[in-house]
Amino acid sequence: MPEPPHTAADTGPTMARRPAPSPPDLFPPDLFPPGSLVAETMARHASGRAWLARLPRLVGEAADHWGLRLSAPFDGGTCSWVAPVRRPDGGRAVLKVTWPHREAAGEAAALRAWDGHGAVRLLDHDPTRHALLLERCIPGTPLRDAIPEADRHGTPPDTALTPEDGLDRAAEVLDALWRAPRPPDGELETVAAVCAEWSDLVRERADRLRPPYDPGLVALGASLLRELPTTARREVVVHGDLNPGNVLAAGGTRGWLAIDPKPMTGDPGYDLWPLVTQLDDPFAHPSPRAVLRDRLHRLADRLGEPPERMAAWGAARSVESALYAAAHDDIEGGTEELTEARVLAEVAGV
Repeated sequence: MPEPPHTAADTGPTMARRPAPSPPDLFPPDLFPPGSLVAETMARHASGRAWLARLPRLVGEAADHWGLRLSAPFDGGTCSWVAPVRRPDGGRAVLKVTWPHREAAGEAAALRAWDGHGAVRLLDHDPTRHALLLERCIPGTPLRDAIPEADRHGTPPDTALTPEDGLDRAAEVLDALWRAPRPPDGELETVAAVCAEWSDLVRERADRLRPPYDPGLVALGASLLRELPTTARREVVVHGDLNPGNVLAAGGTRGWLAIDPKPMTGDPGYDLWPLVTQLDDPFAHPSPRAVLRDRLHRLADRLGEPPERMAAWGAARSVESALYAAAHDDIEGGTEELTEARVLAEVAGV
């Protein structure tokens, strides 16, 4: 699931470097608010509850290891504790401590490969605690917040971006990410392997749950998930979750930077679906197909990926998302995803 955007606020209590981590009940409560989204989400399963019990110790040990002064965490994340920090020299950074899970396993390797080009720079990594010390984005405005909701279908103010502007900024980020050399084999999963698993899972869920979905469209999505990675013209380090909340304004020469990757190696077309559909809602426009075609061609001009292939990836990932929703008791949400998948499949010509 997407991680929360970092924000520019550097507020909350600070904690000086300590000789040894304190017991959890001695930590300032603002550092571990019980009502935070990450606390509520992780408390839903046994592995998450066990991690939450260890979290104050993990954060304290990381702070001691790197000599950090901690501030109150950003809220909105579902599987990571993320907070602004000060380093011993006074420099700003971000500490991220993540619940160990498959999608996060390659984050450090990808950030190391990107080396600050298109993504936040990895300053240090503590694999035993699943902790990352990261470059701080200032002002940290997420790309989605730079496109005001009230103005998305009208004329934006001078300081705002249009969805088309947002596509251009995100394309610059992706171009930088995709130029990076791939890490050694085995450090990152492949799009082909992951999507083959998803293809099987889509079929299994459809057979087991029998949701009221178009079986032909579901079968098409499952087939595309397996076939698209095998026909890629090139392979890159994909971000894996480049939604508009995961692209932040970093200011100055740093421009816009990606955060919170779920990286893999494989077809770059995998990365584009969230940008096409989430900068605003193209399906709320009078002619969604025209909007989608315009956006896909705009990205194709900047990134060199065929627009029909990008649309096919969008259809495939929408079908996977629909069956995920069905498996989590959200049949209605899955129906909406399949409606979007059908439009994207038509645009793709598949």
